[in-house]
Amino acid sequence: MRQLLVACCLALTACASAPAAPPAQSGYDAALAQRLGADERGMRQYVLVILKTGPATNLSDQERTRLFNGHMANINRLANEGRLVVAGPLGANERQYRGIFIFTVRTVEEAAALVATDPAVEAGIFAYEAYPWYGSAALMEIPALHERLQP
Repeated sequence: MRQLLVACCLALTACASAPAAPPAQSGYDAALAQRLGADERGMRQYVLVILKTGPATNLSDQERTRLFNGHMANINRLANEGRLVVAGPLGANERQYRGIFIFTVRTVEEAAALVATDPAVEAGIFAYEAYPWYGSAALMEIPALHERLQP
C-alpha cells in the first residue's frame, strides 16, 4: 500500500512540474472582424424576415410567374448590394411560412423598406413578419461563398 502511495505522489509531482502546453492559437483576424462589422463577440445585428402566404390567392398563372420572376430578381439585387445575406424557401408547414430573408440592416423599419421593393410582397402573394436578430458576423461571407458554388 505504501509503495502505491509513493508511486501516486511521484506521478502527481511529475504532472505538476511538467511544462504547460503552449496557449492555443485563436485564429482571430481583426481585419476580417472589422470588415464584416463584428462586435467583440464576433457577432452583429441583422433583421430576420419570415415570408408568409399573403392574401392574393386568385392571380393567374401568368401573373404569378411574372411576380415570382420579379421576386427572384429583387433577391439577387439586394444580395448584390450587400443588404441580403440569406434567402430561401421553407418546406410546407401549418403556419403558412413560405421563406426567410436575413438582412444586414439594424432595424425592422429598414428591413420593411427593403421588403417593400419585392413585387410578390407588393402584390400580396407574400405577407411577412420581421424581427431583430443577433447572429454571427460570418454570415456576411455567405453571398461570396454561394457564388463559388453555383455553376
